[in-house]
Amino acid sequence: MAMTTTYAATEPARSEVEALEGPTVIEFGTDWCGFCRAAQPLIADAFADHSAIRHIKVEDGPGRPLGRSFRIKLWPTLVFMRDGKEQARIVRPDSAQEIRDALAAID
Repeated sequence: MAMTTTYAATEPARSEVEALEGPTVIEFGTDWCGFCRAAQPLIADAFADHSAIRHIKVEDGPGRPLGRSFRIKLWPTLVFMRDGKEQARIVRPDSAQEIRDALAAID
């Protein structure tokens, strides 16, 4: 697996996400969000050493069920999961190190 580079317009159901085994990061945001664009190099840097972790990028917005089920308020928000359970989250990351630390905790 490798870091996903585009936000998917279609999202999995919450039940599908909770059924995923192993480490997963769900990134909520949009392609036009300035904060999301600014965070991409940090996310890419952090994922460079954790390529085996599943990375799902979901386009978020009003009425999007998956984002609402995770109570996403700001973009980007990264939700770090292990075996379908949230272990950590980072909202608007400002360093690759904080992402690496969260990735190491679920890897």
